[in-house]
Amino acid sequence: MMKTLKQILIVCAMTLAFSNANAQDANNPWVITLGANAVDAYPTNLPTSDLYGPQGKWFSQFFNTRDHWNILPAATALGVNRFLSDGFSIGGRLSLNDITKIGNDTSNNFSYQSIDLIVRRSLVKGTSTWDPFVELGGGYTWFSGDGTPSFNLGAGLNYWFNDNFGFTYQTAYKHTFETEGVKHFQHVFGVAFKFGGIDTDGDGVYDQYDECAEVAGLEEFGGCPDTDGDGIADRYDACPQAAGSVEMNGCPDTDGDGISDINDACPELAGTAAMNGCPDSDGDGINEKDDACPTEAGSIANNGCPWPDGDADGVADKDDACPTLAGPPSNNGCPVIPDAIIAELNTEGSMIRFRAESSTITGEDSQAVLAKIKSILDSYPKSQVVVEGYASSDGSKVYNQKLSEERAASVKDALTALGADTSRISTLGFGEEKPIGDNNRAAGRKINRRVQFAVGKN
Repeated sequence: MMKTLKQILIVCAMTLAFSNANAQDANNPWVITLGANAVDAYPTNLPTSDLYGPQGKWFSQFFNTRDHWNILPAATALGVNRFLSDGFSIGGRLSLNDITKIGNDTSNNFSYQSIDLIVRRSLVKGTSTWDPFVELGGGYTWFSGDGTPSFNLGAGLNYWFNDNFGFTYQTAYKHTFETEGVKHFQHVFGVAFKFGGIDTDGDGVYDQYDECAEVAGLEEFGGCPDTDGDGIADRYDACPQAAGSVEMNGCPDTDGDGISDINDACPELAGTAAMNGCPDSDGDGINEKDDACPTEAGSIANNGCPWPDGDADGVADKDDACPTLAGPPSNNGCPVIPDAIIAELNTEGSMIRFRAESSTITGEDSQAVLAKIKSILDSYPKSQVVVEGYASSDGSKVYNQKLSEERAASVKDALTALGADTSRISTLGFGEEKPIGDNNRAAGRKINRRVQFAVGKN
């Protein structure tokens, strides 16, 4: 028997490295044990009597199986336990034996039967291959038909190979209360079976520990499924039907742009977050799937295409006051009269003559000059010009200011009479300011009575 016990213990120790099981709990509330039992009266500090020989002190030679143990190697001990809560269980045990040794007295030969009610407390909870316990109870024991009640105090160890099967060792001190009884220790060696657990979804994870008890799943995910097999349980997976990554919250990123497919407006084209995952090759702020001109920067209002610019002056035709004539943006796309032309206009304008103290244009030469000025302006049909009037110092400043304004207006009217667009011509008077001749001399005053031209703004 001792040899067999050692073999069993060695097997258990080797299995420990490969086993993981749960102590008795609500998942497997029932445990049945079946095994052999041994009765030992020696280490109970019994006094010597006429019935029995001398006994040992408490726990003396506790494992002296050869001299003191009464062992019936058959399946002579049957136990049943039902889990209650918080590691507690209640159960009973039936056992049979043949007694030939009571201490050192080997002259006996009588039968042994016992029935015990036991309250057990497991010392571990949850996942544990080793399941030690203590127990307290009472029962009734018969020696050759003579029965006596007993008080039981014991401990034991279950070793679980898996969630349903294991090895058990139990030892209990049984204190009898009548002279027909013999105080003794009883040891039980055997196997244990757990059952009764509920697994609603049949995934091998009992409901007690199954976080998805009605949906078949995997143990590593607490009994919850991982449909797409990406290592992220469905309940935490934003895309449970499509394998993804932890970084993408369980969703795929097909184009590898760092934006999950469910949030990517262009899941098969690498893009930017600003474009909701779509590319913008021309950098115009319009994603390519909505851009009619994906390789040319354009306007949202024109479906991503640039506005036409027929005169290539950098001003779109829609904003160009002169779409067929190149001009700067500052002049709404219209050409600006060059400085050289303005200088030519001023040369011509200086030849226009006015009567003294009058805005009336005089002389046939003045009419020829006006015709030439009108011809020059026709070369710049969209350009604005300003006619600036000037006066000599004759008269008061107020008078001269008014006179200069009237002279500028007279030139505008004369040009208009020749066919010039009046909307293109504006006027200003500068009075006797900015003289070009000596106002102290008649010749100087004559040339100060003049007009000049400046570029206007469209």
